[in-house]
Amino acid sequence: MPEVGSATVRGPEVFGQDALIVCDSLVRIYQTGSIEVQALQGLDLLVNAGEMIALVGASGSGKSTLLSLLAGIDAPTAGKARVAGWDLLDLSARDRVKYRRHTVGYVRQQTAQNLVPYLTAAQVVDLPMTLARVPGKERAQRVESLLESVGVAHCRDRRPGQMSGGEQMRVAIAVALANQPKVLLADEPTGELDTQTSAQVFGVLREVNRELGVTIVVVTHDPDVSGQVERTVAIRDGRTSSEVLRRTSTAENGDDEVVHEEYAVMDRAGRVQVPKDYREALNLTRRVRLALEGDHVSVRPDGLGQIANPERVGEEQA
Repeated sequence: MPEVGSATVRGPEVFGQDALIVCDSLVRIYQTGSIEVQALQGLDLLVNAGEMIALVGASGSGKSTLLSLLAGIDAPTAGKARVAGWDLLDLSARDRVKYRRHTVGYVRQQTAQNLVPYLTAAQVVDLPMTLARVPGKERAQRVESLLESVGVAHCRDRRPGQMSGGEQMRVAIAVALANQPKVLLADEPTGELDTQTSAQVFGVLREVNRELGVTIVVVTHDPDVSGQVERTVAIRDGRTSSEVLRRTSTAENGDDEVVHEEYAVMDRAGRVQVPKDYREALNLTRRVRLALEGDHVSVRPDGLGQIANPERVGEEQA
């Protein structure tokens, strides 16, 4: 790499070059007869190694489609998608198997789809390692370790029909972790569980993230779940629309408190989704006026006369 004096000359910065998961203008179009459905419409997303994030959004917003793409189950139509160095738009059949076997673990909402009815918990956790040709002694040790770490060691010899829903989901998490993936993807893992069991399962996911360093992306409708991660990404109409960041700070009385800050997401093309209640409050329709006002951009309705209290919808600090 060329050097000038003591300074190193670097090439142009690549979008998300340091992130573990990179989605850049990601598009997924489904063809149903003569009808095209655009599930993802230029979605941008970066997830750093070791993060645990929640994806939220209404049904049909594109969040489960995104998870299927990241899991290697489905293939993107256009844009860019990289996970741990893998280009998801350029995977051969052999590479796709290798990617799904070693790089990502996937937990589905329906527990019946995660397990095999005639295999015990120990056998189903062992299965992915057998397919990956892991030596027997190592497999046996890892099976015991995983079942213990997710709190279902007592279920090692039970089949799915002999386990509760929460136990089945925890075994499913162990299966997804069997081959030591860098990323764990979970699609509504608490969707079929009661409140108490949901809290237990989500506690397991947090423990996996914290103790094993696995990057976790969870799709959820449950506000109690999304409220327990440091970053929640909302998807609307196939694009990331907003993010909520949570941090712990010290209150005036000395107690710790969790601070929530919501941000609109600006994609690489400069698009920002303005929330519906903002649009309705100021009658923002097809055309709007933008004004650069020092440290923020104001958005005003397209109309005559002075508009009071323009809504501040985005900030960028130098």
